[in-house]
Amino acid sequence: MLSVTLYTRPGCHLCDEMKDVLRRVAQHVPLALEEIDISADPDLETRYGVEIPVLMIDGRKVAKYRITEDELTRIMILRAGKAGGAG
Repeated sequence: MLSVTLYTRPGCHLCDEMKDVLRRVAQHVPLALEEIDISADPDLETRYGVEIPVLMIDGRKVAKYRITEDELTRIMILRAGKAGGAG
């Protein structure tokens, strides 16, 4: 199972779009999602404020702003294969 972190903030329409993509992909690819509200942390706000949403998989940035369902599925399958020793 992949560890997925989404840096987000309330009222962010791009964040809502990425959450929808994640929900759809999660129906096919096992993932553990952690959503982090950057507005509650000044350091995270400084780091990610102009880039949100930021999507990390296993600690590595894979997307910001937008990602399609197909792109995310492809990335996650590749990452899962590497984690399983196939890569």
